[in-house]
Amino acid sequence: MRAIVQHRYGGPEVLRLEEVDPPTITDDRVLVRVRAASVNAIDWHLLRGKPFLARVGEGARAPKQPIRGVDLAGVVEDVGSAVTRFKPGDEVFGSGVGTFAELATAREPNLARKPADLSFEEAAAVSVAGQTALQGLRDKGGVRAGQRVLVDGAGGGVGTFAVQIARALGAEVTALTRTASLDVVRSLGAARVLDHASADIVRDPARYDVIFDVGGFRTLGELARAAVPGGIVVLCGAGANAGGWIGPLPRLVAPRLRPRIGDVRILFFLASLRQDDLLELTRLLETGVVRPVIDRTYRLEETAEAIRHVEEGRARGKVVITV
Repeated sequence: MRAIVQHRYGGPEVLRLEEVDPPTITDDRVLVRVRAASVNAIDWHLLRGKPFLARVGEGARAPKQPIRGVDLAGVVEDVGSAVTRFKPGDEVFGSGVGTFAELATAREPNLARKPADLSFEEAAAVSVAGQTALQGLRDKGGVRAGQRVLVDGAGGGVGTFAVQIARALGAEVTALTRTASLDVVRSLGAARVLDHASADIVRDPARYDVIFDVGGFRTLGELARAAVPGGIVVLCGAGANAGGWIGPLPRLVAPRLRPRIGDVRILFFLASLRQDDLLELTRLLETGVVRPVIDRTYRLEETAEAIRHVEEGRARGKVVITV
């Protein structure tokens, strides 16, 4: 099969399109013929081996898993003997291992049936970004109807899902994004859309019950001052400065050392893949409450360019690779 292979750590230039043996499945795994995959921040972090602490588990000199990619959508090719929910020919989406390839494996709980009115490209954009937004807002932020929510970094993959999911939870949403993404974010139904280049959330009179910070460009003090008394700031993932030796460690440790600024709670969180949340996203997609926002698509042989586009922060929504 064809796959995008990484034999050493480095930038997108180290990726190669190669013929490799197809993956084998164990009893609890599903083999998927990939029709589309999408790029997430984790792909370029692991490509470069940054933060360097990540190499402890991934491999010190070279990655143990040479094929990148997590999100996928495609058609079931084969199933292990313990798999009960899927059969060959089923159209599925979710998360797997080494999805920048013609074939990839996935755990049964990490897959769901693809909604019929969703393209493979749209479905491939959902799993990691959608679950990150859902868990951060609903579980960590406790967002409920009538609250005011600020999504900082609303124009990216996670941010575009966060705006829509916050609205689905009944919140009034203010979206903060860079200039190039303003029109895209407005189309998602945010009550207010602010330009990252000129907005000052501290001086702005609006205050928020929950602030969902995706980008990590603002200080904790600035975020806390933009929240209401008793509000919550949710720091999502690694943030903007995740390279070097320690990567997101300061963002992870800061809320533990200082879990409150005044009476505003500061929470850090990394998403996990959950079957129930993938099924909830399926429901939101099928009812039209949430739709994936795709910035652009690339062919499999153009995966390096796709990852570079995301790493440079230029994507408006998700970047998808068609296989």
